[in-house]
Amino acid sequence: MRIVIAGGHGQIALRLERLLAARGDEAAGIIRHAEQADDLRAAGAEPIVCDLESVSVEVVAGHLEGADVAVFAAGAGPGSGAARKYTVDRDAAILFADAAERAGVRRVVVVSSMGADPEHSGDEVFDVYLRAKGEADAYVRAHKSLDWTILRPGSLTSDAGKGLVRLEAHTGRGTIPRDDVAAVLAELVDTPATAGLTLELVSGSTPVSVAVKAVAGN
Repeated sequence: MRIVIAGGHGQIALRLERLLAARGDEAAGIIRHAEQADDLRAAGAEPIVCDLESVSVEVVAGHLEGADVAVFAAGAGPGSGAARKYTVDRDAAILFADAAERAGVRRVVVVSSMGADPEHSGDEVFDVYLRAKGEADAYVRAHKSLDWTILRPGSLTSDAGKGLVRLEAHTGRGTIPRDDVAAVLAELVDTPATAGLTLELVSGSTPVSVAVKAVAGN
């Protein structure tokens, strides 16, 4: 399979690219800066230089042509202000979904956040982030032509992954290593039966593959 990942230089995306390459899939990552390309190549992924904050839907659709799955894993990052929560976490996700539809890529997996809600109130940067993610999720859900799955991890850590998770519609608050988020994404990419589901993810006691099969009804 060919999987194109928005936010290809992110911590979760690089982990996902390594997993996909190791199992023989063709991974490509969309990045903003050309100097990030070598990191993607080292992870086994093809770099695609494209700034999702400044291009048209037609340009992004061109990069998605021929993909089997599109994964949105981009984010403005913890050091960014409220404005970029909208331009990246919301607007780029919306652009990516529109581009997938235009390119004929039905399967879309979105990395969102636990607590994302378009009705979330407050003016702090984290409040804006949750509102922006929630608005993006709502937009993706409205795309009838997309087989979308939305993944909402809990608080991310850099701990080594254990491959043991809790993956449900509602898990409650918790933490999750980025390693395990990437492992779940790799399984979701391979599990189209999860289409139409919004799933929360925290550390737990169930092996990743078993947890994904359970929510898919397999």
